[in-house]
Amino acid sequence: MKPAEWIDGKLRIIDQTRLPLEQVLLELGNYQEVAQAIKEMRVRGAPAIGVVGAYGIAMGAQEIETDDINDFVIALCQVVEAITLTRPTAINLFRQADRMQQLALRGESVGQIKTALVAEAKSIHAEEEDSTRRLSQIGAELIGDEFSVLTHCNAGVLATAGFGTALGVLVAAKKQGKKIRVFADETRPLLQGARLTAWELMQENIPVTLITDSMSGFLLRRGEIDCVVVGADRIAANGDVANKIGTYTVAVLAKENRVPFYVAAPLSTVDLSVPSGDEVPIEERGPEEVTHLAGRRIAPEGVDVRNPAFDVTPHTYVTAIITEKGVVREPYDEGLRRLFDHYAG
Repeated sequence: MKPAEWIDGKLRIIDQTRLPLEQVLLELGNYQEVAQAIKEMRVRGAPAIGVVGAYGIAMGAQEIETDDINDFVIALCQVVEAITLTRPTAINLFRQADRMQQLALRGESVGQIKTALVAEAKSIHAEEEDSTRRLSQIGAELIGDEFSVLTHCNAGVLATAGFGTALGVLVAAKKQGKKIRVFADETRPLLQGARLTAWELMQENIPVTLITDSMSGFLLRRGEIDCVVVGADRIAANGDVANKIGTYTVAVLAKENRVPFYVAAPLSTVDLSVPSGDEVPIEERGPEEVTHLAGRRIAPEGVDVRNPAFDVTPHTYVTAIITEKGVVREPYDEGLRRLFDHYAG
């Protein structure tokens, strides 16, 4: 399964809004279509958004018709802006967009820059694949045999365009011969857990039980969960974690019931420029995601709606952060900075 693939100058993605009932491939032919696909969550997950955004910028660069390098850079900045305005919370999108833009600024000719941007997007994709594979193998060491694991939202192949983060850890644990069982929160309002996580785990033949978001506390208190593993959209310098809405609730319940709470994310998701989670911008999405289900209204007409797509889990609730460079524990500010000293991304 390849959720994103560059083929002959176009980008092919799996439309995640159609899963699990249909497996539909979308072919995106220009950067506007890429931006729209990100905004509509046809592709989602912090690492995957970063990869697809980079491909979108490379695609937009090919469409710029000028040989003047200054005019080209000005036009490319407009492409970058269109891509980065799609979703504000995941740092991967901004990091990879900046990487693409900085490469263009060092270019010597328009033709050379266009070629280099495609190669850079492919490199970003390959790096995410390698990073998520390595962090999954590292994280699998924290999963015991016969463990029951709770996860929230979707942090597998679909979300990373690589090996997966939280789900990658579980797949790697299975490959080590461990027998594990997974409880997947449904993840309202867009049901990424029900539609995507359950589907991915079933593809891997990992036993999975779907529960509603409100059931996790019941299972944690009864001792039916051995650990929680989630992904992340942005990790602040102090270890605060921004992730899909509902993650904070699970983290609090896990700590109350003395269950380890692990966050699996590549270093491309860590943002040392943000001191704490209080400075992470939280995306608010449209009310129809809450008032409607599968296109049908389920709430009264005219009701007020809040729809924050993410929440922030303070680092005090996080047992460990799993990265491709190793596992970090408190104090997170020191541990994360130490890893970045050796991070070339």
